[in-house]
Amino acid sequence: MAPLIVLLILFRISAVQTEGNVIQFCEKVEKVCDNTTEDSVPMCLDEKMRNCRRGRTFLSVPDFIHEEVDTSQQVERSLTKHKVMIPFSALQSSQKNGSKTLLVITVFNSTYFRVNAHPRGRMLSHQPHVLGGLVLMVKVGQKAVRNLSERIQLVFKNNHTEGNGKCVFWNEVQRGNGHWSPEGCRTTVAGDTFLCSCDHLSFFAVLVNPMVSVDSKTAVNLSFITAVGSALSVISSLLSLIIYTRLQRRRPDKSIGVHMNLTGAILCLHVSFLLGCLWAWLEGGGWPCKVFGALLHWSLLGTWTWMAIEGFHLYILLVRVFNVYIRKYLLKVSLVGWGVPTVIVVTCGFLDVYGEFTPPNTDPTCNTTSKICWIKNMDGTPHIYILMWTYMGLMLLFNSAMLALVVAKLWTMRRTSIGFSRGISSSDNKWKLDKEKRSRLCKDLATVMGLSCVLGLAWSSSSITYSEAGLYLFTILNSLQGVFMFLWSLALTCKSSSENDSSAQYSTKKTMETSFNS
Repeated sequence: MAPLIVLLILFRISAVQTEGNVIQFCEKVEKVCDNTTEDSVPMCLDEKMRNCRRGRTFLSVPDFIHEEVDTSQQVERSLTKHKVMIPFSALQSSQKNGSKTLLVITVFNSTYFRVNAHPRGRMLSHQPHVLGGLVLMVKVGQKAVRNLSERIQLVFKNNHTEGNGKCVFWNEVQRGNGHWSPEGCRTTVAGDTFLCSCDHLSFFAVLVNPMVSVDSKTAVNLSFITAVGSALSVISSLLSLIIYTRLQRRRPDKSIGVHMNLTGAILCLHVSFLLGCLWAWLEGGGWPCKVFGALLHWSLLGTWTWMAIEGFHLYILLVRVFNVYIRKYLLKVSLVGWGVPTVIVVTCGFLDVYGEFTPPNTDPTCNTTSKICWIKNMDGTPHIYILMWTYMGLMLLFNSAMLALVVAKLWTMRRTSIGFSRGISSSDNKWKLDKEKRSRLCKDLATVMGLSCVLGLAWSSSSITYSEAGLYLFTILNSLQGVFMFLWSLALTCKSSSENDSSAQYSTKKTMETSFNS
């Protein structure tokens, strides 16, 4: 009797083994698809979940629904963190004959849904942030359900309130090449929940702070703006260095020395960026791409460091006006400005983090992806990105405080001059005083805007790159850094000429200058 029981058990197990199209237990589908050799795990989950058999272990699982439902009435089901409402028209469209149809609702880990860069299947280094790390599967019947006249309603509960989120579905363009798409879905935020209204059935999720879906036209426009802006910055930086060299020869000044170093860093940044893009576009790869990636990283960190030094120098000039004694000032700030980035980049070089990087591309119609020699794997080197953005954040925070001090200083000076002018009550001088106020206001605004560019506050626009307009603004501002430095050098040239023409102004400036020892 015992051998017969064993044989019966073995026969039943063999009937549900994962071979070909043989029906298997639903609780084994996820494990089978996770270990599959197929190109697409989502497609495996879709196919096998529709044809699986629910075992006893899944009878009481709250986040798994696999049952026959009546197509003549609306279906509403609740899971732990989700709620699904399907109109009867969606159920009827999935079944040509009969009053019953199969309903499958369950959740999967978002790690199964990896966004690819192109049809060859290479994974992107950056993956979108899925709310809760969960993907909701909603399937009816054995065929795809699209273009519904009545939309299905999906509720995603969120324990931590997220104001910025978007409902998306998994779009498998071809087997092994998929991406998240918001097409056909509407998003409504209500407190701690996201309500998704979609006209099809699929795998659904909510992207928190979603990656901007850039179409091919926008990608081409941004690439063109970046290339032209960087080329202009290279030319403008070279002209700025010539102007600063002439100013330095005419009258040596520590401020000009700091400006020259910052301009040199910006020049290296744009040159290394253009060379890295060109080499990656030529399918170069190899060690030259690693060199260009390290050079780009070094010049970027150098630019941020010299922007922070500009803020420090501004603090000394405006706040610590007198009794400042710093021996070999330019040498010391140069050791910081170039030494810190060098140490960081050399350390990263030993970790072998530089190489070819492919930016995210979520447009299925765009078959080409731009490449650059940079840090090759964002997922594998998150600590480097955390360090880099923290570095930039500290620079922006410090320089923002320095700019606030400048604005406060200008405000105090203008209030003092206004108080003095109130003692002049002559009507003949009233129009003249108003004109001077307007002129001073324009000069102050120009000074603040110029200092904002020199101090690198344009990098703060990275916080709005989750919109297409933000991407354009960030690209324009930061690709034209060299142009802004050129305009600043022209302003300094005009100021130097006017000061040479007026001995009184020159004497006042010399009184306000900080005493540095070289």
